[in-house]
Amino acid sequence: MRESATGLAAALALILAPLALASCPDYSAYSQQRHTPLSSGRYALSWQRPAPACRTFNSSLVEAAITHITAAIADPDLARLFENSYPNTLDTAVRWRGRAADNNEELAFIITGDIDAMWLRDSANQLLSYLPLLGSNPSSSSSNSSDDDLASLYRGVINLQARYVLTAPFCNSFQAPRESGIAAATNSAAASDVVVPPYDAAAVFECKYELDSLAAFLQLSAAYLSATGDGGFFARAASQWAAAARAALATARAMRDAPTYGDGDGHVVKSPYTFTRQTTRATETLANDGAGSPVGNGTGLVRSAFRPSDDSTLFQLLVPANMMFARGLAGAAGVADAAGDGALAAEMRDFAAELGAAVEQHGVVRVPVLRGTGTGGTEMVYAYEVDGFGSAAIMDDANIPSLLAAPLLGYVNATDALYRRTRARTLAPPAAGGNPYFMQGPVLSAVGGPHVGPGMAWPMALIVQIMTSDDDAEITAALGQILRSTDGLGLIHESVNTFNASQWTRQWFSWANGLFGQMILDLHSRKPGILKTSFQ
Repeated sequence: MRESATGLAAALALILAPLALASCPDYSAYSQQRHTPLSSGRYALSWQRPAPACRTFNSSLVEAAITHITAAIADPDLARLFENSYPNTLDTAVRWRGRAADNNEELAFIITGDIDAMWLRDSANQLLSYLPLLGSNPSSSSSNSSDDDLASLYRGVINLQARYVLTAPFCNSFQAPRESGIAAATNSAAASDVVVPPYDAAAVFECKYELDSLAAFLQLSAAYLSATGDGGFFARAASQWAAAARAALATARAMRDAPTYGDGDGHVVKSPYTFTRQTTRATETLANDGAGSPVGNGTGLVRSAFRPSDDSTLFQLLVPANMMFARGLAGAAGVADAAGDGALAAEMRDFAAELGAAVEQHGVVRVPVLRGTGTGGTEMVYAYEVDGFGSAAIMDDANIPSLLAAPLLGYVNATDALYRRTRARTLAPPAAGGNPYFMQGPVLSAVGGPHVGPGMAWPMALIVQIMTSDDDAEITAALGQILRSTDGLGLIHESVNTFNASQWTRQWFSWANGLFGQMILDLHSRKPGILKTSFQ
């Protein structure tokens, strides 16, 4: 328990804590039930927050933001969904906080929700939801580490992510740190995995190499520095942080420079990373004895064996992941400067520039214009994946990084013409020659993906659609779809059947919930009038 109360209230909280924690419900079950008070709106959305003593991190800043923003929302269902969703990571997913055994650095282990492991990508995004508040944190200097300190939580995650990257830079998901005393979680799906390079199962939950996982570590580090100006933290953590950043760079270079197999002279060249799994799902393993589909040399793009959905790539040059890594490198160069490592900063800036140029040269393809536009001909758009041999996957996936989310990654402006054409295709149905994973139905119409299959749209994609739109009608329509997709439970699902709101996956998915809250804060800032809309 972490309380922000002072004086008598704090003392009372400490006295009552053991009793309160003993009665705290299992959130996996709790979040699948309806709880009073219900909202007074059309959908009568459930209350889903644990009692304060049962929350895993209590932040006075977040509570103040919830109170302030909720008062500006006219629709009671939208207000309820915001107050349930925005604090979900803090309420339920801060599994452990403590100090490292060897150097006393802050550590924080954040789970995704219903899976008791920490993904580099997910944990970074879970914290980025609170970035708008971080700069206003009165204790945002690394000289402070109070229980109510969001900045301390950021530092703990950055430190633990650095450890993870150094431990296994090709891996995406990790076990609790040894200092926590938390037993390793079981991943039955990984029991048959054969991975090169091998990893320690005591430290790693799953080892799917995803370029965006490395990018997430760099992105979170840069975001913390930008919000707080706390260069002192990175100066003190310079040795481990810089070593982890160099490990990320070395991993990306290895996956950029080495071919999948063969060098063109009849010699077999082994991939730096291979992965095989015994499974009935093609997206859960890699072809060619774990090396994946062949990739052409010389594009300058970095291979990614798996997508941010944890599904295997069709063509390994995953364009959104390369966009994200380029931006992560550019931002983290400032962190390297703060850490006093000018050589690393220069290396990052050079790599970022090379990668950006490679995306524009090889990630942009010519395709027929969408059917029904009456214009005919062809147009240039970003591909989702390419292979360097001329093949491309013209699609988008709901998970971030995605093509739809390119402006949120900081890669491109939402008004850019090339992005606008790509966005229109992403949000167009297959019948128009658009995105094969755009799912349509009376409940919601949004981007999905192969991870949960046909007919299942992701509210996360609707949230990204709102955050990359300046069209009031589009934003309002998307908000209405999100509201009717929660099955009355008042939290953001992973995916929802487009024809049946009661068929969904993952009720406890903290990243998507935090992103919804982040989106509401964004609307409150740039389009406050929309929050006055009634969906009754």
